[in-house]
This record gives sequence, C-alpha cells and structure tokens, in this order.
Amino acid sequence: MSEQDGFMRRAIALAYQGMAGGHGGPFGAVIVREGKIIGEGHNRVLSACDPTAHAEVTAIRDAAQREQKFDLSGSTIYVSGMPCPMCMAAIFWARIERVYYACGPADAEAIGFDDDEFYRQLEKRPEERSVPAIQLDEFVEEARGAYAAWAASPAKVPY
Repeated sequence: MSEQDGFMRRAIALAYQGMAGGHGGPFGAVIVREGKIIGEGHNRVLSACDPTAHAEVTAIRDAAQREQKFDLSGSTIYVSGMPCPMCMAAIFWARIERVYYACGPADAEAIGFDDDEFYRQLEKRPEERSVPAIQLDEFVEEARGAYAAWAASPAKVPY
C-alpha cells in the first residue's frame, strides 16, 4: 500500500465517520504536506447547520488552525468525492497545490448531489443566473473607498 493509498483511505474513513455521527453526507477530506496529515474533516452540513461545512472546507479550516496560517501552499488534498465549485474555490484560496479524489460527479449525482447545475449557473453572466448578482452602481465609489483604504494600509496582510 502506498502512502497515497493511506491518505485516500483516511478520507473515506472520515466520510463514514461523519455519516455515522449524523453530521452530513458521505464526504471526507485529508490535507497532506510532506507526507504528514496537517488537516482533516468530514461533511458537517447537518450537525453545524452550515451549508458551507463540506468536507474540504472543514479540512481546510482544521489545517489552517493547526498550522496557524491561511496559506496552505505545498499541500495536497485527498477527498472521497470530486470537490464542488465552492470547495474548489476554497482549495484555490488556500493555495492547495493538488487534488486527488475517488468518486466522480456521476457517483455524486446518483445519490442526490448534482453539482452540474452549479457549473451551468457559473457559466452564465452574473445577472442571468437563477440567483442573480446585480451591481448597485450608486454604491461603487463608496465601496471603492474601502478598497482604497485596504490598498493603502501598511497593516494589510495580502492573501
């Protein structure tokens, strides 16, 4: 058994653990750097009453807390199923460098988790989505003030 096999098996075990505890769907994730697990998690959507508490997000939160930093560069994530668009965005923001997954989108769809509609919506112009995003032009300059203050702040921490 390779080291990689062990990490994927741990992600799958976390999926079972989360389901057994009534926390959420069958999803687990493990984040690894230099051959060591630095974070892990399973789906907690139900137990946390949090629609963002997917396995990947809980693993990222765990790794960031353990590492005491938000930049997880040099790490890899192993997940029991292909990450949804939200989780992929979180993976990008965390600077995770590689994703290994077991089940694909068709497997998730077969049990009631269909991410294809999210991908279709994201391909549309923001105002044409089923949840439209509408820019309020009259507040642009006011909001740009906050952006300018951030850009000028010597205390800012880029991320």
